[in-house]
Amino acid sequence: MSTSFKNHFLIAMPSLLDPNFFRSVTYLCEHNSEGATGIVINQPLPSIRLNDILEQIGIHTAYPEVANRVVFNGGPVQKDRGFILHSSNTVWNSTLKVSQQISLTTSPDILKAIAQNQGPTHALIALGYAHWQAGQLEQELAANTWLYGPANFDILFYMAIEHRWRAAATAMGVDINRLSSDIGHA
Repeated sequence: MSTSFKNHFLIAMPSLLDPNFFRSVTYLCEHNSEGATGIVINQPLPSIRLNDILEQIGIHTAYPEVANRVVFNGGPVQKDRGFILHSSNTVWNSTLKVSQQISLTTSPDILKAIAQNQGPTHALIALGYAHWQAGQLEQELAANTWLYGPANFDILFYMAIEHRWRAAATAMGVDINRLSSDIGHA
């Protein structure tokens, strides 16, 4: 493997009908010869808010804006485990620095800080993650399952959720509305 897509977006092509990834944008946190791991950033869980997770692990928040934060379906693997993508201005107990601007943390200390409204400036909370075995992502890219390109901080943390799929493609110069959902090779 000569190219790593760590700190890149994977944008599902219109032909990808798998409900785990339909019209998804996945932020790749790791990509090497052993495989790839990422967090889906545009699939909110409609029936779960951050307070639901905090209560399960015995953390209280007095801040309604924290309690009502959206929680994302980060992918089909370990859906009962929390992952926080966040700005890299603080390091927590289990933090992977993905880029100069973005980190991934899995330890409860970050949730305690978020509950007290003292967490990172930007954070996306997800349950589960996406994973590809060695060579699997490269095969899917060759089959035109995904568009890919450098991640965009604004899309990740500022863009309205429902616009992220289209905006991520547009940031790569692709009008996703013009792509066919038919699969074929020339």
